Amino acid sequence: MEQPLNPSSHYFHSHRLKLHYWDYGGPDDRPPLILVHGTQDHARSWDDFAREFRREYHVYALDLRGHGDSAWVEGAMYAFPEFMLDLVAFGGVVQRFPAAIVGHSLGGIVAMHYAGAFPERVAAVVNIEGWGPPPATRTKTYTERLRTWAERVLAAESRTPRRYASIEEATARMKEANPHLSDAMAAHLTRYGTNRTADGSLIWKFDPYLRNLPPLGLPTELARELFAAVQCPVLCIRGAKSWAANLAQSPQLQMIERMQYVEIPEAGHWVHHDQFEAVVDATRRFLADVA
Repeated sequence: MEQPLNPSSHYFHSHRLKLHYWDYGGPDDRPPLILVHGTQDHARSWDDFAREFRREYHVYALDLRGHGDSAWVEGAMYAFPEFMLDLVAFGGVVQRFPAAIVGHSLGGIVAMHYAGAFPERVAAVVNIEGWGPPPATRTKTYTERLRTWAERVLAAESRTPRRYASIEEATARMKEANPHLSDAMAAHLTRYGTNRTADGSLIWKFDPYLRNLPPLGLPTELARELFAAVQCPVLCIRGAKSWAANLAQSPQLQMIERMQYVEIPEAGHWVHHDQFEAVVDATRRFLADVA
């Protein structure tokens, strides 16, 4: 019989912030596997994935700054190097290197930064759609992005976070924003992604300022340098129905020396939720090959 999933909750500090992670356990003699979520997501989105791998790895999932049960940042703009710093600090918690990392979207980008800057710490990366912002963002000039960012920051200061009267209402919103999700997964993500307020309504856990992407991004030349520095094997996974660019449109990814690429049919940006078994199978084969 399959053991119930009951990860333990822990905290650590990065950049004077109190950050949170879940320890899913696993054999003490097995290598670590670190799971990193995407923007406006949280660590418990990896529950099913962690269940699949905790016999082969000691599995962890962290809430990046501004997400889940980790602290929000004041006076900063949630840039990629800051998120990478959280992963560097978390390495001090695990204290076992090299580790395998699976990252989705923002988490994939953060994992690539970590693997490029600290290659000795990373054994392999599974990068699920972590290679760029939505197309509308990519078409703007730096000047346009700078102006938009400033205007949105100022507007956010006077905006009241939306509240939901019930978990069902919040789940419906989750489904509306992510139509490929199953009802069960939408309910799970909502359960662990919301907090109760004093009047009993629900609000999302993530910092609303995360909706406003930093204007700097990662220029192509810097991305080329970063990805060329990645020494470990990398598996890039894309959903065939996602807005994310295919590999031919991502020249920076071509700089990765040891890269594999898998496109999953009938999947959007949240590939690991839309086609869970296919992503697990691809990940397991990849990690077995590079072990």
